[in-house]
Formats: sequence, structure tokens, C-alpha cells
Amino acid sequence: MIEFICYPKCTTCQKAKKWLDDNKIEHTLRDIKEANPSLEELNAWYKMSGLPLKKFFNTSGLLYKSMELKSKLPTMSEDEQLKLLATDGMLVKRPIVIGKDFVLVGFKESEWSERL
Repeated sequence: MIEFICYPKCTTCQKAKKWLDDNKIEHTLRDIKEANPSLEELNAWYKMSGLPLKKFFNTSGLLYKSMELKSKLPTMSEDEQLKLLATDGMLVKRPIVIGKDFVLVGFKESEWSERL
């Protein structure tokens, strides 16, 4: 069973949920706005994903833009970035799929088809 972390009002998350349902992939749903990922979770997902930490930021989000993170992130340590991500789920890129030994960030149908 995978964990599907999303923001239900996000159109990309809606497409991803439909894809999971259409492909009959069992999952638990977690609303990122209501159940913000903890620092420990984010750190574990980041390490398991093999992705650069910047990929975990919702760079198109209003909060990211209003905080002017594009210019601030390069000067922040990984630890500072992870702590910042843990403060608000709206800073985190979504959807996120957490499996036993993998993490997918964002919805890329080809990547999901290959992995799930």
C-alpha cells in the first residue's frame, strides 16, 4: 500500500488521484494542508528519493513566491531548508507518493507507470 500525499484542490493532484484510481492502485490519501509532513518524514523522503532537495519545494506556489525563496534557498543549508518545508505543507511540491522503498515527487505519468 502506498501513501498518496496531495492537496485536493490542486489540479495536478486530481489528475494523479484519477490515474491511481484508473490503474487500481491501492493507496491511503493524506491532505498535505491538514497533515503537514514532519521534519523527520521530509528528511527520510528526501534521502530515499535521491532527488535534489529543491525538487521538494512547490516553486510555483504563492507562499514560495511571497517568501522570495528563489533567492533565499541557495544560501540556506539543507537542514534549514528541511525545517522550512516542515513549517507549511503548501511549500511542499505535490503530489508525493511514498512506497516501501521509493518516493515520487510531482506527477509524471511515465515515471509513475514505471514505478507503480
